[in-house]
Amino acid sequence: MNSTRHWAIQRLTAILLLPLSYWLLAFLKLVLNANYFEITDWIATPLNKIALIAWFLVVFYHAAIGLQVVLEDYISNTQKRLTAIWIVNSFFTMLGLNTVSLLFFIG
Repeated sequence: MNSTRHWAIQRLTAILLLPLSYWLLAFLKLVLNANYFEITDWIATPLNKIALIAWFLVVFYHAAIGLQVVLEDYISNTQKRLTAIWIVNSFFTMLGLNTVSLLFFIG
C-alpha cells in the first residue's frame, strides 16, 4: 500500500473512531454499576452489538495500519520488514476474528 493510501485510511479510521468511541464511553458510563446480565442484555441488542463490533474492527485496523507504517520506517532489511508486517497483520486479523466471534455468542 502506498503512503498516500496509508495516510488516507489512517485518517478515515481515526474519524470513524470518534463517534464510535463516544458511544463506547456512554456505554461504559451506563454499565459502571450494572450486573453481568444487564451488560450482556445491553450488548445483545442489535444496534449495540453492531456498534461494538465496528469499534473493535476499526480500532484493530487503525492499529495495524499504524504499526505497519512504523515497521516500514524503521526496519531496513526487506525480508525482516515483510515478516514483521505479516506478523502484525496476522495478529490483528486473528484478534478481530476472535473478538467478533465472541461478541456473537453474547445474547
